[in-house]
Amino acid sequence: MSIEKYPHLLSPLKVGNVIFRNRIFAAPNGCQYLDYGNLPSAAGAAFYERKAMGGAAAVALGECIVDSATGQAHAYQILLDNPQALPPLASAATAINRHGAISCIQLQHCGMFSHLVYERGGQLLGPVDMAVPDMHHTNNDGHEVARVSVDGMRHVRGMTEEEIEKLIRDFGKAAKLVKQAGFGMVMLHAGHGWGLAQFISPNVNTRNDRWGGPALENRMRLPLAVIESVRKAVGPGVPIEVRISGAERIDTGYDIDEGIAIAKALDGKADIIHVSAGHHESPYATTITHPGMFQEDGCNVKYAAEIKKHVQAPVATVGALTDPAFLEEIIASGKADIVSLGRQMLADPDLPLKARIGREDDIDRCMRCCACFSNSTRTRRRACAINPEIGRELEERYAKPAANLKRVLVVGGGVAGMEAALTAAKRGHEVILCEATGRLGGVLNCEEAVPFKARLAEYLQRQARRVQEAGVDVCLNAPVTPGLAKELQPDVIIAALGARPVKPPIPGIDGSNVFGAEHIYTRPEEAGQRVVILGGGLVGIELGLFLADLGRKITLVEMLPDFNDGGNMVHMNSLRLQIPAKDLDVHLSTRAKEIRLDGVLAECSGEDVFFPADTVVYAVGQRPLSEEALALNDCAPEFYAVGDCLGARNILAATSAAYQAALDAGRLA
Repeated sequence: MSIEKYPHLLSPLKVGNVIFRNRIFAAPNGCQYLDYGNLPSAAGAAFYERKAMGGAAAVALGECIVDSATGQAHAYQILLDNPQALPPLASAATAINRHGAISCIQLQHCGMFSHLVYERGGQLLGPVDMAVPDMHHTNNDGHEVARVSVDGMRHVRGMTEEEIEKLIRDFGKAAKLVKQAGFGMVMLHAGHGWGLAQFISPNVNTRNDRWGGPALENRMRLPLAVIESVRKAVGPGVPIEVRISGAERIDTGYDIDEGIAIAKALDGKADIIHVSAGHHESPYATTITHPGMFQEDGCNVKYAAEIKKHVQAPVATVGALTDPAFLEEIIASGKADIVSLGRQMLADPDLPLKARIGREDDIDRCMRCCACFSNSTRTRRRACAINPEIGRELEERYAKPAANLKRVLVVGGGVAGMEAALTAAKRGHEVILCEATGRLGGVLNCEEAVPFKARLAEYLQRQARRVQEAGVDVCLNAPVTPGLAKELQPDVIIAALGARPVKPPIPGIDGSNVFGAEHIYTRPEEAGQRVVILGGGLVGIELGLFLADLGRKITLVEMLPDFNDGGNMVHMNSLRLQIPAKDLDVHLSTRAKEIRLDGVLAECSGEDVFFPADTVVYAVGQRPLSEEALALNDCAPEFYAVGDCLGARNILAATSAAYQAALDAGRLA
């Protein structure tokens, strides 16, 4: 038991009439499991319930709109003004509360960024008349767009006094509803550039009446009036948490000095001040709000720590928090009173419980790969690259045990193979895992020395250890032929052989100065001072950044007019910011024609261009080992092929497919 090891992190906290069992809160996530009335479905309730089951002290539903006619940004936000909202909200609150967590709900109005309102023909409202760029935020949600801007801008009208007063009442009505539904805490979203934050901002709110202007007192009048309205609705004992950006981190935004002033104005009115950072409308500031793998752990704690020096209310911090020892240090040192975990509670909802019972080494640490964001942006479904349970919480609750225990042969020990073996073993099957090389982990082992991929290396090591501990019969240096597969007499084969790098047919590709990306990842010392990388996908860009950190001069050559994000557009945003920071020389729409000992001859816009290089690296894709996998098709009654052997996959797709194949194995006698 580790209560003594993390005495501050695991200590209870009383706020109002509510006692939180520890200092670990599950940060607000949008639901995205909604019924047709934009209300939480049973799957949505299960998504939040899973975090409560893992020991979080509070679990928050995010993006809950108090006025859908004027404040909705996209089609997947909970609408609290739906007259049928109470029963599904009560189900979600009950699902959280019954596990000892405090259910929390985030009340929000999106203000001038209510994109869906605009696209349906409504008027955007904000603090003042202004225009914002037309970003076409929600067209991919499938709804009919009634209005598209003509001049590339979306025009905002400043709210009237009557509209402001109505908004204040709307927050109060929503708070009354959610208290009736059983929620034990209310969070007001006044950060990240959304509606309340727009009124707080000295650069946006330039009104000349009592609701704005240069005086902080006027700019804080709306959020404070909203707090008062909510307080009347929920009574004195229900905590009100207010989320702010300690600094907005955009050119037109405020910095930490203003963040401190905002927090001081909230102190004594808000029960908890939740300090985030960034602004949702800026790709750069978004990577501050949701730190990528290039930022240090707890990179936003400094904002909470500064604010805590000036306020009496408990302060919560959020962003890139994964390690219980670090979380303990944050609380113990007085930088914050609460740690709010977002993506980490997807990677491992059991972190609080594992920390408490002494299983810290078994915690799956968020890799900050942003696959969760990219998947939810693309499909509007929650997922995690390393936790295939996310998105299946309701299915997991009612999962049946394996109908028939089988002898399962898993071929390949990469991310897909290890996940398949672990899941099959947990279901009681006898599992044999054969890996052709001398170590589990697959091709991704080549990146273990890359500093910004440290969490990936830890994940691979943790999975390999779990496979051993699960009683799987692991055979290394054991390539599987059809003959060996038949000799092992499996009932089920799960083929996860992976893929191998494509060597492009370019003259000079076999030169002594040419290597595949995998080779240079494992032997970076063999790369010369000037390196040309062929391929602008994630592998090529990340390799370029890695080598740049080692002092190499990198030229990146890509045939297509833009980078290939591999289905992870959010991570690509982080990479786009790193490329100029690390001085990578990028050439898009450029085709390599010939590789020479002194560089690469390429063609761009019909003209030849030469890139001097000591070393040339190709990273142009992977060839699935599909023939090798399908050769095992008739070697067992049941056969499944998963991961890269079917086609180039990311970790999310590979683990998800492997997990499902292992669940399907042995379904019939």
